[in-house]
Amino acid sequence: MQLFYHPEANEVNQELVFDREESKHIIKVLRKQVGDILNITNGLGFFYISEISVANHNKCIVKITEETPQQPLPYQLHLAVAPTKLNDRYEWFLEKATEIGITEITPVYCKHSERTKIKQERYEKILQSAMKQSLKAFLPKLNNAISFKEFIQLNAENPAKKYIAHCAEGEKISLKNVLQAGEDVLILIGPEGDFALSEIELALENNFSAVSLGESRLRTETAAIVACHSAAFVNE
Repeated sequence: MQLFYHPEANEVNQELVFDREESKHIIKVLRKQVGDILNITNGLGFFYISEISVANHNKCIVKITEETPQQPLPYQLHLAVAPTKLNDRYEWFLEKATEIGITEITPVYCKHSERTKIKQERYEKILQSAMKQSLKAFLPKLNNAISFKEFIQLNAENPAKKYIAHCAEGEKISLKNVLQAGEDVLILIGPEGDFALSEIELALENNFSAVSLGESRLRTETAAIVACHSAAFVNE
């Protein structure tokens, strides 16, 4: 099944107009015609079956004929991950985390971060593409990038189980041993140079627990995927 994304889809008998880029892909590349069926998601938990009524490569129009809800994840997973020095590695993380299952992502600038700008619009498109490729009906929420201190302040009262994964010396528990099925989780993953000690202390002071992701020293994007998969595995 090929899945298309349209954020405005919401009911049977509704007409939807695809933008020029997507219309060109549907009509010129895929050679779809009037009467052909398209599978659509709105990224909010619903799949739709639609029929093409206008096959124009500048303005493809479809009419929704059927609606099917998808069950959400039995847990909420929010990963706050420092942007990587090489942008394509962060994009890889976004893609794979969406395929595995994640609900929310926040890029967090840390003291040791080497990248201090991100491409929000491009990241959104990567999430959309990964959602479609993995046949999911839920689009992860991508928050604006903020500083580590701001993030901690915003989540000081967050009721989710909160963890910070770091490589510094000190007492840590294995993430795989503390995750429980059905639990909402927030996990902090640091930059290439790891979190500063002051950042770790600030997180611990605000009800984050220090965790280990194993014996190996992992790259930022690898650590994020390990954390993501650990949550998914516990909830299988």
